[in-house]
Amino acid sequence: MKIAEDIDARGLLCPLPVLRARKRLMSLAPGACLRIVTDDAMALIDMPHFCAEAGHELLSSQDTDTGHAFVIRKTRD
Repeated sequence: MKIAEDIDARGLLCPLPVLRARKRLMSLAPGACLRIVTDDAMALIDMPHFCAEAGHELLSSQDTDTGHAFVIRKTRD
């Protein structure tokens, strides 16, 4: 899996990490992957919910030394 875009959303609180992901995904082609790193605890709930509602595929969700990282595949335009 190739990551097309990386977002560092550490230090941003809900809903900003999701809003940044949504904005960046809008500019990507379907099938492209976005990686977002955040230290907002609410992102563990918000990011999967956003993907389900928007129709994107959450490929991975993992803890990191500085928070949490998500990889999202844009599945539609």
